[in-house]
Amino acid sequence: MPRSAVVFQKMNAELIRNQLLFVGLSQQEIDWLAQMAEEISLKKGEVLMEEGTPGDALYLVVEGTLEVTKRSGNSEVVLAMRGVGEVFGEMSLLEPGGLHSATVHAVNDSKLFKISKTVFDELLTKHPAATLAILRTVMTRLRNTEAMMKQNEKMASLGTLAAGLAHELNNPAAAARRSSAQMRDILIAWQQLTMQIGILGLDVQQIQTLNRLRDEMIKRSANQPALDPITRSDLESDLQAWLEDHNVPDAWDVAPTLVSCGWKITDLQNLSVGLSDAQFPSVVRWLCVGCSTFSLLDEVTKSAERISEIVKAVKSYSYLDQAPVQSIEVHEGIENTLTILRSRLKQGVTIKRNYGTDLPRIDAYGSELNQVWTNIIDNAIDAMQGRGIITIKTRRNGDERIMIEITDNGPGIPPEIQPRVFDPFFTTKPPGVGTGLGLNITYNIVQKHRGDISVSSKPGETTFRVELPIQLKT
Repeated sequence: MPRSAVVFQKMNAELIRNQLLFVGLSQQEIDWLAQMAEEISLKKGEVLMEEGTPGDALYLVVEGTLEVTKRSGNSEVVLAMRGVGEVFGEMSLLEPGGLHSATVHAVNDSKLFKISKTVFDELLTKHPAATLAILRTVMTRLRNTEAMMKQNEKMASLGTLAAGLAHELNNPAAAARRSSAQMRDILIAWQQLTMQIGILGLDVQQIQTLNRLRDEMIKRSANQPALDPITRSDLESDLQAWLEDHNVPDAWDVAPTLVSCGWKITDLQNLSVGLSDAQFPSVVRWLCVGCSTFSLLDEVTKSAERISEIVKAVKSYSYLDQAPVQSIEVHEGIENTLTILRSRLKQGVTIKRNYGTDLPRIDAYGSELNQVWTNIIDNAIDAMQGRGIITIKTRRNGDERIMIEITDNGPGIPPEIQPRVFDPFFTTKPPGVGTGLGLNITYNIVQKHRGDISVSSKPGETTFRVELPIQLKT
């Protein structure tokens, strides 16, 4: 045997002896394993194995450092850094036809020795101590990987929700800003028109008429009629022509505003009866600008209410400043979830509610339970590609439990994979899109509540059923 090979074998034997994975092996067995090893060299950045490819060997790091990553959404999550004396690749060898659960690449120039699947199988067959050590290592790594991926899944979900909320908050905020910016010019114009009317010599009865008009402006601006485009255009054209006949300046600008607030030709005819030809045009302009003012105020009010509604939903969704276990109203939690997901739902998803009227409050970890509704509804939206119907049904199930059913009319889940939908890391989404932990997290939360979750599916109807106890016995 060449001198370099002997040195390499002795170095491998020393690494094997210090590796917990091989605790219990005799010196002879260690020497045999070192002799069967194949030397592998990697350049910096070179990929040793890719996630999803068949596992064919176990590797021990001799020199250098390797990075272990796993796809999560559109990013790569770093699971571990493997240095000299550490092993990897064993997990894919334990399952027939097993695939690599992660990608490994060299951080710098590295050397490894490779133990083939044949040698690995012989090691497990002949050396029970090695088998036990390998199982311990696998369990530890599975727990660590699942914990890291769950944390990443939660952060990804939080990022998605935050982006949706930012979009939802931006719309009313932008509307309020736009309306308030327009308000300054409108108020100046209304003040000028008010001063003009003040020098027209109105009598007491005419001033009372203007006061009634002001009150009417407020009502009509807050309850503007819903008009289809054709009807609106016809009304605007007719009113513009009528205003021009009565010498109202800028009739083309005045008519659309008055029509939007529900003013008709007959209303203005009644108004003109008590005013002179010199007074009427100024009063109509004053009426138009006043309607615009109150319309803008109403937009600002509605925008602020919408922002307040979203903030309230977020606070209720997360159950801030409350004890871990609360007495909660399930319907409220579902509605808060729908508010949080509104940016995704409005793409083309219709929500149908069939809520039980006798549903009692239940003991629950409120924010965690809302994560259940989020994951199920979010998956349904993905399954329907953003367009379809989601039906939410709730009912009491006996004296001690309640049932929540969430059904979508998407393509369904194939029967052969339905038993696996709650397994960790199992996903039907393309690589890089899903982590396979959303429904596993959902399953664990339901189990934490001493409840049950199941799924039934066929094309056009997929239903997740969540059964929860009314009183949580912790």
